Amino acid sequence: MIAHDDRLSGTFVRARAAGRAALIVYLVAGDPDAETTGLVLDAVTEAGADLIELGIPYGDPLADGPTIAAAAQRALEAGTTIDSVLALAAAAHARGSAPIVFFTYVNPISQYGPAAFAAAARAAGAVGAIVPDVPLEELDEFAPAFRAAGLGLPLLVAPTTPPERAAAIAARSDGFVYVVARLGVTGASREPDVDWIRGAVDRLRARTEKPLAVGFGISRADHVRALSPFVDGIIVGSALIDAIGTRRGAAAATAARTYVAGLRAAIEGTTR
Repeated sequence: MIAHDDRLSGTFVRARAAGRAALIVYLVAGDPDAETTGLVLDAVTEAGADLIELGIPYGDPLADGPTIAAAAQRALEAGTTIDSVLALAAAAHARGSAPIVFFTYVNPISQYGPAAFAAAARAAGAVGAIVPDVPLEELDEFAPAFRAAGLGLPLLVAPTTPPERAAAIAARSDGFVYVVARLGVTGASREPDVDWIRGAVDRLRARTEKPLAVGFGISRADHVRALSPFVDGIIVGSALIDAIGTRRGAAAATAARTYVAGLRAAIEGTTR
């Protein structure tokens, strides 16, 4: 077995040493085209993203709200495949991008082959994968292939997850635990309930020492400032895609850089 890639856990170690939360951003690979994705990957790295979730577009997404679902559809229409996403990640890694975690679903991995996907993801420079629709009871169907390749598998804890099950999920999660900030799918249309999130984080922190990153519904600098003092990571996806909008190429990269730089500045302005 290859040693677990410490670029994933190291992201949080470095952020904690700097007295801040880690900034994690989500992008759909191939939206609206591969060239734009490459430029945006470089831009968000330059703007201070600590970790990038790179979504593999999928036609039947469980956790994706309308913004991400539409982005995935655009990417699929542009001909994006798992292999083309792997190539994008490999090229970005070679240019020195922030560590990449793939975001995908059970079915694409099963169709590709867990061992083949894990090996290809490792070769592309990725540090792990998030698979939101895998139940804890079915994790062993492909987790061994990922861990044999040295890839982390961060797992999600939902608002409805009972405490004992949340602890069990955290125990098997690699790198960090993804704390879902609200019921429903991704999207930036509703305000996050900061008090509820603080309570959920506090309850889970009593059961695990792993970093806790919060996502779903976080979109603005004031959200980041409110959450930064008590979470280990902040995940922003739909709002970044909205900020890029219909832009392509350098214009998309500029919009992404400006938006992510604002979030990073908000994180830097808080203390832990």
